[in-house]
Amino acid sequence: QVKLVESGGGLVQAGGSLRLSCAASGRTFRSSNLGWFRQAPGKEREFVAGIRWSGGSTYYVDSVKGRFTISVDNAQNTVYLQMNSLKPEDTAVYYCAATRGTLRNPISTDEYYYWGQGTQVTVSS
Repeated sequence: QVKLVESGGGLVQAGGSLRLSCAASGRTFRSSNLGWFRQAPGKEREFVAGIRWSGGSTYYVDSVKGRFTISVDNAQNTVYLQMNSLKPEDTAVYYCAATRGTLRNPISTDEYYYWGQGTQVTVSS
């Protein structure tokens, strides 16, 4: 059974940092793209950051460029999202997701097949 399990969310003050983790199991993701999405109350789920499991280029939504970093630890089968200089507008439930095959910089929810259950990130002002 394929599972993506997020952890690391919590409450932090503006300007602080959090590192989210996404532990993957149940299949090999070497040919997949991994992405982080977020969904704030009353808003649509939006793409945040993406990476190929095999390494290579990363891509981000403009609002997090220079503050967030996505990375992969192949030995741990885990994807991370390091979030620095957090702002109240970063408050959302954060989800990790994986594609079934290699795509070119996917940013749409429709392009991702596997999803985690989400982890809450709250940034206070």
